[in-house]
Amino acid sequence: MTYKLAIGDRTYSSWSLRGWLLFEKFNLPAKIHSARMYSDGFTNMLKDFAPARLVPAMKFDGIVVQDTIAMAETLAERHPDAGMWPSDPAARAMARNMVAEMHSSFTNLRTDCTMNLRRHYPDFKPSDAVLGDVARIEHLWGLARKKYGADGPWLFGQYTIADVFYAPVATRFATFNLPRNAVSDAYIQTHLNDPSFRRWRAMGLAENYVQPGYDHDLPEGTWPGPARLPVRAVDTGPSENANCPYSGDPVTDYLELDGRVFGFCNPFCRDKTVADAAAWDGFMKIYQK
Repeated sequence: MTYKLAIGDRTYSSWSLRGWLLFEKFNLPAKIHSARMYSDGFTNMLKDFAPARLVPAMKFDGIVVQDTIAMAETLAERHPDAGMWPSDPAARAMARNMVAEMHSSFTNLRTDCTMNLRRHYPDFKPSDAVLGDVARIEHLWGLARKKYGADGPWLFGQYTIADVFYAPVATRFATFNLPRNAVSDAYIQTHLNDPSFRRWRAMGLAENYVQPGYDHDLPEGTWPGPARLPVRAVDTGPSENANCPYSGDPVTDYLELDGRVFGFCNPFCRDKTVADAAAWDGFMKIYQK
């Protein structure tokens, strides 16, 4: 079966990122419904997900589940073979503790360092209150990595719901250049390099919408994730490919990379590729031929 998932702005909605990763990282099918936050379209979208008033929200078999903890537990219960929680009981208990603390705490970090995947502020000066949240997060990350992280780069080795919940936190460290130790830095880089996260961010950049109130009047630096390929949109073909690498439909929009032109079925497919071409397997297959 396919779930329906309601999300907001990919660039700014940390809760939407969590909801999407619950499906994306565990190979669960979902039909995405999205709308810009604070808009009439957002209100209208959620009418189909009543009684939910916020995103993310999911719907299946006429049942609506809202809030990321409720969604995570519901999906883990319905898909026990997906490995959403650590299999070891002690690790699973710690993962649940960390998820609950993320869900209910770190209000200073949330308030001062809202998720913004368009920006990097190398000179941001965190308050003492934010630094207190940072210290607690680093303590939790360090405990999980030391006790349970031996078999992979994630908090409990392999990717779990705990990593879903701390993904937006990792982006806040990146955007605001928050201080971190070596263990935390490696974990943050694991998120920034993760292909799923890179595709999410690229889709947000392709939407090309700046939400008022999220930017800071500070000098900007280069996004600290993987360097993007030198891709640019172009107006005309012909392209090497006749069909879009994602939909298979005839091409209408184009980009150029290394003097070669490739086509896509609409501006969004092209622009998400321009934003981070190496994150998209479909494009890289035709580029690397």
